[in-house]
Amino acid sequence: MTDKELKQIIVNIKGADKKAMAEAKAYADSLAAPPGSLGKLTDTAVRLSGITGKLKNSMDYERIVVLCADNGVIEENVSSAPKSVTISQAINMTKHLTGMSAIANYFGCDVEVVDMGIDADYNCPEIEDRRIRKGTGNIVKEAAMTREEALTAIATGISLAEKAAEDDVDIIGVGEMGIGNTTTSSAVLAALTGYGAEEVTGRGGGITDESFAKKKAVITAALQKHAPDPKDPVDVLSKVGGLDIAAMCGVYLGASKVRIPVVIDGFISIVAALSAVRLCPAVRDFIFPSHVSEERGYLIAAKELELDPWLNLSMRLGEGSGCPLAFQVVEAACALMSDMATFEKAAINDDYLTEIRKL
Repeated sequence: MTDKELKQIIVNIKGADKKAMAEAKAYADSLAAPPGSLGKLTDTAVRLSGITGKLKNSMDYERIVVLCADNGVIEENVSSAPKSVTISQAINMTKHLTGMSAIANYFGCDVEVVDMGIDADYNCPEIEDRRIRKGTGNIVKEAAMTREEALTAIATGISLAEKAAEDDVDIIGVGEMGIGNTTTSSAVLAALTGYGAEEVTGRGGGITDESFAKKKAVITAALQKHAPDPKDPVDVLSKVGGLDIAAMCGVYLGASKVRIPVVIDGFISIVAALSAVRLCPAVRDFIFPSHVSEERGYLIAAKELELDPWLNLSMRLGEGSGCPLAFQVVEAACALMSDMATFEKAAINDDYLTEIRKL
């Protein structure tokens, strides 16, 4: 994909259907409950109508797309886990043995594991091979990838969302697997927002104080070396990002293009979402939060996106683990619109609420 082709895709992404949202809001207000008592469930139902154009929606087919890639920056001792964990866990996801995939399997969610840049040879047909290269460059020494590779990763993510639409998927969750990707995500977030490494960087999967200090120094050095353009998310992703993050960014763009709601997982996932929204502000209408990540930079990204996460479970696993949980919240919002009685149907005179509704 070229820059011109990406721009054409972005131009054609339209935001929420405001008329459908207004109709959904009016219907939600007629449900037999005190005004505002269903909180974010009502908000979610209304936003879903803005995406699909339908008053009543259902989430019958849910898919978590997991983008997997290795990161050259692990050479700098920024992670406690070895690179081999990336492929091991990618394979385990296909067997429902990781945290995310076990939860997803319990709730009946489809999991699509995609190799964007795993630096290992393996034999696992269940992993979809979209590998662009075997891992990225070490961002302290060189750019993570070329601009062309970043655009290819974004295009791959878009195609995965388009494939989900062809498969009649109702909602997508965005996950990842890649040792070292909290370092690259922190670098991308810092580049996009102007915050320093100290403010956006957490301990990822868990590291010593020495490695944590090194991690922040590595991010600062990479940003100084490459000077990524905050107004050009593709430049940022190519210089200090990862193949997983770039592809995840593409999934958000693609989901918006085909008008499917898409759920953010944790830190890496929300940085990719921010990248997508910086490329195309209309994408924000299609994305939903799941849980508050324990990673330091998560709330900065959430504030930038003006999204308020639904759940706080002190989770920091990644993988897409928050998505199957969030899907249940979305299902609940759908159930209200489809199954809950209105005041009229419940034979309740709601005149007593006239003054309250003015508040």
